[in-house]
Amino acid sequence: MSTHNDDDSISICANCGKEGSDVANTCNKCNSVKYCNAACKKKHRHKHKKQCERRVAELHEIKLFKQPPPLEDCPICFLRMPSLGSGQLYMACCGKLICSGCIHAADVRDKKRASLCPFCRTPPPASRREMINRYTKRMELNDPIAMSCLGGFYTDGSNGLPQNYAKALKLYHQAVELGHAGAYYNIGNAYRYGRGVEFDIEKAMHYWELAAMRGVVLARNNLGATEQIIGNVDRALKHFMIAIKGGNKMSLDAVKHLYKTEHATKEDYTKALGKYQAYLDEVKSNQRDKAAAFRAGYKYY
Repeated sequence: MSTHNDDDSISICANCGKEGSDVANTCNKCNSVKYCNAACKKKHRHKHKKQCERRVAELHEIKLFKQPPPLEDCPICFLRMPSLGSGQLYMACCGKLICSGCIHAADVRDKKRASLCPFCRTPPPASRREMINRYTKRMELNDPIAMSCLGGFYTDGSNGLPQNYAKALKLYHQAVELGHAGAYYNIGNAYRYGRGVEFDIEKAMHYWELAAMRGVVLARNNLGATEQIIGNVDRALKHFMIAIKGGNKMSLDAVKHLYKTEHATKEDYTKALGKYQAYLDEVKSNQRDKAAAFRAGYKYY
């Protein structure tokens, strides 16, 4: 094991014991031991393997159960964006995510069912073909949300596009490469339901984990539900609590069920209610309430 002085300038090679500031060749998996050169790293590999695997697993757990940052604010009302899909809408004209409250407010102001884009004031598409063309243009500009949306259209066979799981997966992977967290969730679902790939729950959970660590509460809820099914109630509860803070009502209902079946304590359920209320305090507004009352498709919690 490497050792460090206070300013981290002197280290010890885990293989040969050499000391010095030039001992800087670190294990690239666990980053917990250092070597004086690649040869020492290779010689020590078999001795370090189990320790390395344990440390990598520990680091993964820390990262997995860390509360991710909340979604960005709506660019118009500057309130926290709701995590529920119907509480936000992607505008393929300008590539902005707008909350349902601001969408409805624009409809009311313009006295139209489908008004100009609240952000860039572009008229709505006149046809499904025009809508797909807008998504395609955004995709050509390396917009990962547009890619993921097109992948969703191919998955469902909707908006004039044929159902094609292979194309959908290709688009999801392109979106992932550009940093879109939701695409990880969609790839996980492909493995969960065998859409274009063989059913593989382990791979599904791997991609859900990648999505959850980036703030996708649906992926976090799926992880909790899966852990609950296989009997890992403590891990399930940890996932549910993180998802609840992110605004996932299904996870709150899951904790309620765990409490009723005596798999969670009253304190757990009280804490869950507090987390969800704190989320609502951040996302609720009169404008969003009016939108939700006007149309079920604008529901945001």
